[in-house]
Amino acid sequence: MLPELRVLYFEDLEVGLSETLSKVIASSDVVGFAEITGDRNPIHLSEHFAARTPFGTRIAHGLYTAGLISAVLGTRLPGPGAVYISQTLNFRAPVRIGDTVDVTVEVAELVPERRRARLKCTCAVAGEIVLDGEALVKVPTKAEADPLAARQGKA
Repeated sequence: MLPELRVLYFEDLEVGLSETLSKVIASSDVVGFAEITGDRNPIHLSEHFAARTPFGTRIAHGLYTAGLISAVLGTRLPGPGAVYISQTLNFRAPVRIGDTVDVTVEVAELVPERRRARLKCTCAVAGEIVLDGEALVKVPTKAEADPLAARQGKA
């Protein structure tokens, strides 16, 4: 199921505001990501190959897990209109097929003069951090999103 869209403007943000998305990682997600990106590393696609690795089973692409952060940024916090500026990623542990990944994005800092938000991003499986990092996004103001309403004093 896709997350419901929520639009937040720069004025709506405050340090500590957070949003969480949970996603069960399906084999079809991993296969689809491999098809889209061309990353056909057998550790992601072949149970036989993956069984001989330290993980013992197939794992999801790290960037697929990181992509779930983008889902939160683009749909919930801050939501539609936000523009990704940068992202740091630290891969801490593997994500296996069938795992439920809980993605949390939290406002860590606001830079009003540039309308930027620095966001703390974590992905966890059963309470264990599997990925963390920070995102920097540009967030529109209400006036930028609806300039006509701003000129009429409605924004």
